[in-house]
Amino acid sequence: MSLILVVDDDGAIRTVVGQALRRAGHEVATAATLAEAERALVRYAPDVLVTDVVLPDGNGLDHARALSERMPALPVIVLSARNTLTTAVRAAEAGAYEYLPKPFDLDVLTRAVAGALARSGAPLGPAEQSPVDDEPPLPLIGRSTAMQEVYRVIARVVSTDLTILVSGESGTGKELVARAVHDLGRRATGPFVAINMAAIPRDLIEAELFGHERGAFTGAVGRGAGRFEQAAGGTLFLDEIGDMPLDAQTRLLRVLQQGEFTAVGGARTIRADVRIVAATNQDLTAQVAAGRFREDLYYRLNVVPLMLPPLRERGGDVALLARHFLEAAAADGLPARRLSAGALAALAAHGWPGNVRELENLTRRLAVLARDEVIDAAAVADALRGAAPGPATTPAAADMEAAVRALIERIERERPAALDDGTLYDRVIAEVERPLIRAVLARHGGNQLRAARAMGINRNTLRKRLDRLGIDPGGDGGGEEA
Repeated sequence: MSLILVVDDDGAIRTVVGQALRRAGHEVATAATLAEAERALVRYAPDVLVTDVVLPDGNGLDHARALSERMPALPVIVLSARNTLTTAVRAAEAGAYEYLPKPFDLDVLTRAVAGALARSGAPLGPAEQSPVDDEPPLPLIGRSTAMQEVYRVIARVVSTDLTILVSGESGTGKELVARAVHDLGRRATGPFVAINMAAIPRDLIEAELFGHERGAFTGAVGRGAGRFEQAAGGTLFLDEIGDMPLDAQTRLLRVLQQGEFTAVGGARTIRADVRIVAATNQDLTAQVAAGRFREDLYYRLNVVPLMLPPLRERGGDVALLARHFLEAAAADGLPARRLSAGALAALAAHGWPGNVRELENLTRRLAVLARDEVIDAAAVADALRGAAPGPATTPAAADMEAAVRALIERIERERPAALDDGTLYDRVIAEVERPLIRAVLARHGGNQLRAARAMGINRNTLRKRLDRLGIDPGGDGGGEEA
């Protein structure tokens, strides 16, 4: 029987985690401080260490980093209430097997422990120590469960040169992710070069990417370095990769396969010393099926897939982001503003079709146009109306809006604090998610894959939601494509 050492200064967490691990068949020892943990390591020789970051007598990440040198075979799982991208990356740098943000799901923790016990390799090697309490400016904002998954993927790949394909709706922050991968990785001292495939004329894409020699085409009066050369030693971000013409896709595939290229009109071979991060708001698998994107290039790019969640699926992140953008606006010289509880509720209830980009633009507009220092719900409503004039509201849309307003009023009556604690969005979505999923499943004859595509989520996400909501897929047809 395996023994797990749980280190946390919160007695309730030690108790709950201990009970969950014992139910999973493990023996458990606990400690409230690093000093107690050191004694327990000697006494019990645990198979896995589960540790908090902030402890009364030191830092769990520093301890994990030291243990990766002293006891390299001991897997460490890090728990942290400071659930940011920086913490996730530093946990990986410290040699941690897994990082779990608080609050965490006990089932996820027990699976992580099982994975740690079953693993065969050594933990990630120790990195240079950096003080956890000296947080740098964060490249990504958000503490939602959806963003924690993004952070964990980034933390695992920043120390590699693996190619990453970032997918997500427009405005979700795909370039920010690419910059975070660059800034936190081993190529941080090199250049970060971005190119938008949708903005380059078709006949100039190859010259933009690979450069050109003098006389290669009309107007080429001298040699021009392409983006691959400009990004040498750093990161090349290929945005809107789904808009790349097929002939240019063939050339790009060859470069990714061979690691070298020649400029347009040139003969000299140049090594491609770059890390590739590509991004798209399109379904590339559908593009492949339609013959508009090369299947072999798709697999070359999709080494590490990273799906960015839309803002409407990020719960309380709306409030965090809105406050951050208002602070940034004030730093840029715009009037300093604050958001009332009603304003935050109004922002949380919005659908955000333009995602984070739409929210940033809206908050800057509010900073300029709001009459008072404290922005209220009426100011937000006015700004949202101005942001999306659109067609007149249809009767069906009016009925839906009335239903949502009635739902919000009921939530307010049952739990008034929901309007102030950042949970309103999640509560409303929880009410409508079940009928939405059942209706979409029914519309697609119970086919989960098609239903997931219709809702813009992957099939695994749909399955998790079916389990969480207690929906029997078989009762809705439950079919999947063969």
